[in-house]
Amino acid sequence: MLRPLYQDAPRLLRLTQVHRPRICPMADVLETIPPGSRTLDVGCGGGSLLMLGVLTGRVASGVGFDSSRPAIEAAQRARARLPSPDALRFEHRRVQDGWPPGLFDAVTIIDVLHHVPPAAQAGVIQLAAARLAPGGLLIYKDMCARPRWRAAANRAHDLLMARQWIHTPPVGQVEGWAAGLGLSLVRSLDRSVLWYGHELRAFCAPPGGAVGGGGGVGGVRRPEPS
Repeated sequence: MLRPLYQDAPRLLRLTQVHRPRICPMADVLETIPPGSRTLDVGCGGGSLLMLGVLTGRVASGVGFDSSRPAIEAAQRARARLPSPDALRFEHRRVQDGWPPGLFDAVTIIDVLHHVPPAAQAGVIQLAAARLAPGGLLIYKDMCARPRWRAAANRAHDLLMARQWIHTPPVGQVEGWAAGLGLSLVRSLDRSVLWYGHELRAFCAPPGGAVGGGGGVGGVRRPEPS
């Protein structure tokens, strides 16, 4: 499904996008996205999640952003091969440069938070929560911190592929940050694929109220709908 979209991408990037479902439970992530959602993908890489979302009907429209310019350029070329290319938009920007405006039915943070310095991780969850439409879902998936041998395999993968020492937060800490923002945990799934361990959580925003408040994370002001 993805191979034709990335036919002219750089070889390594093409391999990581096309074969990502072999090591990442993409099907679990996709089935968590409500059908027909407006979706924001944080740290989208080459855009494979949004591509699959459009092709399967989970994503009606989507915006992805990433700090890697080559990845975004590959995503933009792949997008042009979709039956409905206007459904997606990809932007080159860093998290600290500000996020795309608007509110979304789903905000996905997939294998991103472990690349963020620990002191800034709670802030990423805050920013994601601020982009949720009433009743929207924050869908978080990252590598496991336990058992240690799976965490070591995850760390070795990123040392090899990204040349980065990752900092995976305990999933209970992420749940606490979300709860402090008024989000409700609606799905919890731990999955092992080969030697990789994955933790998937989905948090629902209040149907009518603003996201923010206590819990030590702080209040979040919503952006105006675009």
